[in-house]
This record gives sequence, C-alpha cells and structure tokens, in this order.
Amino acid sequence: MTGDKAFITECPRDAMQGLHDFIPTELKISYLNTLLKAGFDRLDFGSFVSPKAIPQMRDTAEVLEGLDLTGPTELLAIIANKRGAEEASGYAAITYLGYPFSVSETFQKRNTNAGIEESFDTVKAVLDIASSSEKKLLVYISMAFGNPYGDSWNSEVVTSWISRLRDTGVKRFALADTVGLAKSEDIAYMVNSVLTSFPELEIGVHLHCHPANWRSKVEAAWDSGCRRFDAAIKGFGGCPMAGDELTGNLATENLVSFLQEKGAISSIKTEPFMEALRKSSDVFLEYH
Repeated sequence: MTGDKAFITECPRDAMQGLHDFIPTELKISYLNTLLKAGFDRLDFGSFVSPKAIPQMRDTAEVLEGLDLTGPTELLAIIANKRGAEEASGYAAITYLGYPFSVSETFQKRNTNAGIEESFDTVKAVLDIASSSEKKLLVYISMAFGNPYGDSWNSEVVTSWISRLRDTGVKRFALADTVGLAKSEDIAYMVNSVLTSFPELEIGVHLHCHPANWRSKVEAAWDSGCRRFDAAIKGFGGCPMAGDELTGNLATENLVSFLQEKGAISSIKTEPFMEALRKSSDVFLEYH
C-alpha cells in the first residue's frame, strides 16, 4: 500500500472524436453525466475545433449546457487555435483548455496545419486568453515518446520544448504516446527525464495502448514517478489525425485496477463507474 494519490482524467472526447457516425447530442450528455457522477478528477468532455476537421465534436457547446456539474470533476476542452480558446473561455463551467503541441514537425502540421514554431506562438496567445478568463492551460506534448515520421526525437528535444513553454508560463503538461508506438523503456526514459528536469511542473501521461501492452506502459510511467494518467473507458478512441487505424486509449477499468493494486487513493465511485462501463457500449459500439 503506497497511499499515493493518483489523478485520473477520463477522456470521452478522445474516445468519441474518431467515430464515423455522429453520436446524438442527448446520448453524449447522458453518458457524460454518468461519468461526472463517477467522480473523476478531470473530464476531457469535448473540443472547440473546426467541425470540418472533427465533425463528431460540433455539438460541444450544446453538450455543455446539459451537463450536471454539481460534483467535484473539473472540465477540460480541447482547442487548436486562438479562436477555439476564445470560444471555450466564454464558458464558466470549463476549467481547463487543452492544446496539442507536437515535438514532431510533421505531425504538428498534420494536426493543426501549423509548424512547431507557429504553434509555439499560438500557445503564448492561448495562454494569455486562458489567464484573462481564469482558465488553466494544459499542453499535450504529442509524439513525446517517438514518432513514425522520422523527425528527430530524444529526451533533449522534448525537455527543450517543455522548457521553452514553461518559460512562457505554462505549468501543466501531458506526455502523449500519440500513435501508441512507445515501448515501456521509452516511457520510463522520457517520464524520468521530464520529472527530473521539471519537478515544479504538473506532468502526466496520455497513453495509447493495445490490450496486450497497457500494463507495461502504465507500470513504466508509475515506476518513474508519474501519478497523473489519462484514460478512456474500455480503451475506445485514439487520435484521428494519426492515421486511419486508431490505436486505442488506456482503458480506464485497467488503470483503476492497477491503481488499486498499488494502493493509490482514488475518488472513483464504484456504482456510477460500473454504470458508465455498461453505457459505453450504447455509445461506442452503436456509432462506430
């Protein structure tokens, strides 16, 4: 029993965004409200991005209106530019803005139609918007554990960009295994490097996994000192900008089981969590 506090972000937005068929708004609201009852620390519920790029999320503002926000869970919305940041910042219920920043030039252009330096300037603008509206900015370091595009990658590349972003005022980061290719040793190497270099920052991991390798990835992050994890029920989802074949998310039920083994304190409520597991089939199997 470690008694460590684990921080869990449930990511239904990541799970939903790549589905081909549009999930009805009311069904989204019903599912998200069940997740809110479960008591996750943070809920990545939607995104304010181009509906042409991510049509599944075009109803995020409508979904937000239907959410029961009486519990402790804080909401996170993904944005990809200043316009999205300004729109998301207009909603008092949203606590976090999440921006995907890739250390792969190829993927950054693919994901946001901008190079890394241009995206760095966008982060500075988004941070100003977030600060003026009392929002918190979380920057996802996409391709943090390597990439298939041949772009330069090592701990120095990642820590250099985090250092530059920190110097602008960013305090929160999630290291993302965007295409699910990271090996456990890659995760241990990078998490240890980043946590050692930036003990003052909030650092988490957003792991994409196959069912056969989720445990080794989580264990590598945990053993390297990470206590903040993103997950999605039943491992649904993945990044649609990474290719046609989506590599699933870390399954929340597997993460919760792992944390229970470690004796990590968790705020997850069993009954609504089990209800969310049941409801997930209505959402993800019906509209895949």
